Amino acid sequence: MNKQIEFYESKLTYEMDPSDLFDALENMQDVVVVDTRQPFGFEKEHIPGAINIPHREMTEETTRHLDKSKTYVCYCDGIGCNASTKGALNMARLGFTVKELIGGIEWWKFDGYATEGSKATAGSEIQCAC
Repeated sequence: MNKQIEFYESKLTYEMDPSDLFDALENMQDVVVVDTRQPFGFEKEHIPGAINIPHREMTEETTRHLDKSKTYVCYCDGIGCNASTKGALNMARLGFTVKELIGGIEWWKFDGYATEGSKATAGSEIQCAC
């Protein structure tokens, strides 16, 4: 196989952009959004439905309640933050299927999607395709 094709297929296996995440959530795909920042960032603002597990606290014990049949999408602030990369690595080491959200919560908002929390921003809201 062409090395370029291998590279891009591999990249898409491990990354997701905000639009793809929004579509996955609307279509009720087996994805769980994980905010890998500290609790104060999560409380201030997070992607709707996300759970908060700071990357430094990810262990067998703190992730025991999670379903390993789902795909976990890790995010943090954005380009200037690597908490999502650290969280994705930790979760992969713990046996989870993981993707990283490109651009984090900043690109989520840039693409016009709503957030929740004490400093929530308005935007397109997830409409479940139930």
